[in-house]
Amino acid sequence: MFHVDRRSLRVRLLTWLGGVALLVVGLTWLLHGVFLESLAKDFLGERLKREAAYAITQLEQDRLEAPAAQASTHQRYRVFHHLYVLRIDENVSASDPEGRRLLAPLLDEGGNGLIELMHGERHLLVYRHRFTWQGTKGVLLISEDFSRIEAGLATLHRWVGGIAAGLLVVLVVLNMLAVNRGLRPLWQLRDQLEALQAGERQRLSLNVPAELDALVAQLNRFMDDIDLRLQRSRESVANLSHALKTPLATVTQVLRGGRPIDDSRRRKLMMRIEDINAQLDAELRRARIAGPHAGRMTQLARDTKRLVDMFRGLYPQRTFQLTQATDARDQVPVDAHDFAEMLGIVLDNAGKWSTREVRCHIYTSLETLTLTVDDDGPGVAEQQLPQLGERGTRLDERYPGHGLGLAILMQLVARYEGHCHFARSPLGGLRVTTTLPLAGGQSV
Repeated sequence: MFHVDRRSLRVRLLTWLGGVALLVVGLTWLLHGVFLESLAKDFLGERLKREAAYAITQLEQDRLEAPAAQASTHQRYRVFHHLYVLRIDENVSASDPEGRRLLAPLLDEGGNGLIELMHGERHLLVYRHRFTWQGTKGVLLISEDFSRIEAGLATLHRWVGGIAAGLLVVLVVLNMLAVNRGLRPLWQLRDQLEALQAGERQRLSLNVPAELDALVAQLNRFMDDIDLRLQRSRESVANLSHALKTPLATVTQVLRGGRPIDDSRRRKLMMRIEDINAQLDAELRRARIAGPHAGRMTQLARDTKRLVDMFRGLYPQRTFQLTQATDARDQVPVDAHDFAEMLGIVLDNAGKWSTREVRCHIYTSLETLTLTVDDDGPGVAEQQLPQLGERGTRLDERYPGHGLGLAILMQLVARYEGHCHFARSPLGGLRVTTTLPLAGGQSV
């Protein structure tokens, strides 16, 4: 059995377009019937009116007595083939007895105008004209059988209905062609997504209608984001593997050797194992910082508080203070995953090197988001500040790491066309100021 998916955009468009076409064509056909009949009545009524005026003019020009005038009128209307009833004073003449019987009741009604009279299957249009002739009041009724004209109009209306039905079929076919052609870019986009999934292409084509530009750009941006995260993940795993390789090899060599393990060698083994454990803790902490919120816009108050609360638990000996400008925007167009990683890297770095206190301040304007983190640690020498953020650079070996944290921060900030500034903190340690554009930059 043929199944129609009601969720299909194609089915919805065809249904709506077909319904509109049916409504327009049907309404046009109905209005055609109404206006056609009204036009025919107006035309015939005007013609009957002119004939009545002509008949009265002839009566006045002939200057005959009433019986002779009525006989003359009778001769003229035999030519017109119209029913008529003429009353002058008390004398009444008619084109035929049946016409007199049908129209005589209208002689005593008042006013000039067109009258519709139904008699059985006959539909008569009657024009009544009152006049004064030779000082005597008269009434002239002229009638035409509208039934035969109505039959012709009905035939014409049926033909128009047939043409309208054909036109409706043509419109439906044209709508189908137009919808199929209009949806072709969506089908091409679907094929591109399938090719992307199969690994046959790297990005989606931007040669699409203007309405799909934002969608394609957003999908490409998401894929760039996924590639960047995958690259960072691979680099992190590679660096972690490299960092763990030497201590693991040392421990393995000692355990495989035949020499007894004295206290000195045991202490060295413990130092190696603790170093491995610290490396793993650092990686797990980075995973917790990023969180599961990729693709969501940043809610400053909520996301920042979550990070600060987490670092308070990780570094219970330090005090983390968070301040946010009272007029700061609550939602900013920065990916929540990226924001958590950027601020988390700086807070983690400050937490490791601070002595007691870390301060974080958030400020937003119409165009920028500014994050400032200060710590009271030993800080960095003035001449070494430019080296911060370089890949693999570690200025102190007291804490485990790969020297990638600030380098990753610089990469993330560069994605948003922002910048980082490293300086001496008023607390004595390092101040990291991160500025991200909110207008004209990358939108999420």
